[in-house]
Amino acid sequence: MEKISFKEKIQYKFENIISSGPLAMIGFLAILSGIIVVVAGVVISIFGIPNSDGEQMGLLESVWQSFMRAVDAGALGADTGWALRLIMLLVTIGGLFILAALIGILTSGLENKLDELRKGKSKVLESGHTLILGFNSKIFTIVQELIIANENHNDAKIVILADEDKVEMEDKIREKITDFKTTQVIVRSGSPSDISSIHLCNPYEAKSIVVLSPEQVNNPDTHVIKSVLALTNNKNRKKGKYHIVAEITETANIEAATLVGGDEAKYIFTERFVSRLTAQICRQSGLSLVFDELLQFEGDEIYFQHEPKLTGRKFGEVLLQYRNSSLIGIHKKGGDILINPPMDTVFNMDDEAIAISEDDDTIILEDNIDFKIDENYFAVSEKTEQNKERTLILGWNEKGKRIIKELDDFLKPGSETLVVSISGQTEEDLKILQEKVSNQALEHVYGDIGSRATLDNLELENFDHIIVLSYTDGMDIEDSDAKTLICLLHLRTISEQMGKSFNIVSEMRDIRNKELAEVAQADDFIVSDQVISRMLAQMSENSLLKKVYDILLL
Repeated sequence: MEKISFKEKIQYKFENIISSGPLAMIGFLAILSGIIVVVAGVVISIFGIPNSDGEQMGLLESVWQSFMRAVDAGALGADTGWALRLIMLLVTIGGLFILAALIGILTSGLENKLDELRKGKSKVLESGHTLILGFNSKIFTIVQELIIANENHNDAKIVILADEDKVEMEDKIREKITDFKTTQVIVRSGSPSDISSIHLCNPYEAKSIVVLSPEQVNNPDTHVIKSVLALTNNKNRKKGKYHIVAEITETANIEAATLVGGDEAKYIFTERFVSRLTAQICRQSGLSLVFDELLQFEGDEIYFQHEPKLTGRKFGEVLLQYRNSSLIGIHKKGGDILINPPMDTVFNMDDEAIAISEDDDTIILEDNIDFKIDENYFAVSEKTEQNKERTLILGWNEKGKRIIKELDDFLKPGSETLVVSISGQTEEDLKILQEKVSNQALEHVYGDIGSRATLDNLELENFDHIIVLSYTDGMDIEDSDAKTLICLLHLRTISEQMGKSFNIVSEMRDIRNKELAEVAQADDFIVSDQVISRMLAQMSENSLLKKVYDILLL
């Protein structure tokens, strides 16, 4: 075995001390300083070197004088005698080097500590907070909605955990949101699917947990499922049930997500939710404004309230006994949700009223309301036979397939749907879809929806509904919305020239572009991210709303 030299041993020990951190280095410098001071004191004492007054110094006094020169270079000026001056000069120089090294170590240690704090690694000590795992474009709307929901709470907290730089996330949030009202937003940096990182955010005492799907990754659902798994199957998990809401993008992953989350997690299948919404809105102009109002915390929302006075009474009897609210359904004790049930449905003791109201404290049952209803204003029309309909879809993305499936339930057999896009995949998708729908014939026309010539050749006046979808494959949000906007402007011009209005529903990917697109005078706009964000925020306050909207969008 090769012989280890004394120099290598010293170097090895020194490197180990350095790698042990600032405290070890400070200790090493303190020992080194002590050695210099003691050695100088011993030399002075042994050789009987006198002080400035010509007096002999004992060992303790010599050590003390050496220590004073080590910490104060100015003390050297009062020394007399070249022997004393030489020894004290060496002590002072040693002290200066040690002090410089100490300042460097303290500065470096302080910078490292500030960097650690900047990364957001300290434990969150809040309780009753809303915890958001993940950071994507939806988070700004979610935080904004939760801020509005928390206005009547003096000390509300939102904690965000994401695998991004803490300061950058805080800057992005402050850029989008300027007024946090009574809510404090706390950001931590770490993996949303790592148990130790989640532990820092105190999920055990969180009021609710929102899990966001990561962007620009393959199969983002696996990350969501892993985050839910880290919560529900953690050996240190809380004894009670979590209140988790999350988004899922692929149908194939719903079963696995449900298995992992059990009855603690409620999922929004984003494609299905937006597709159902689009299918309904395209058939009823202005419906998007209704859903937009209900999904916001600002204005009126859907609330659940237990009212003992309702026990034993029929739904129809109390329907008009809420002056400032609209009763829409019943939440049965077993968990069933009944929206607009038969008028003779009876409220049981533990049932809750489902109502649209400004706030939960404005849902007030009044027994002595006497409404004067003039039935002359009611219009009764005979049921007419449903006609075959023609639907035009301009543009194509994954939601298009589900929208066609959802529309099939509303259409009379023999209806037609024409899709115009530049995607070569569209025709293949429609061939597969044709075997799955029964009430509509599907056709594809290759064309650019931003081209006026393409739109002129479609004979737009012959279509009952027009849906404009955003391109998502290989196109960023701004370019996609720009193409949609151009298409809408062409449709507006054609409508004015024909003197005929079109029933148009348009998808926008960025809420900021919706305001620009309003000049195109489309009937309804759907901003997918905003709709999902608001739904997640609503469910974080009350997970039962998922069942309500599932019924409304059937």
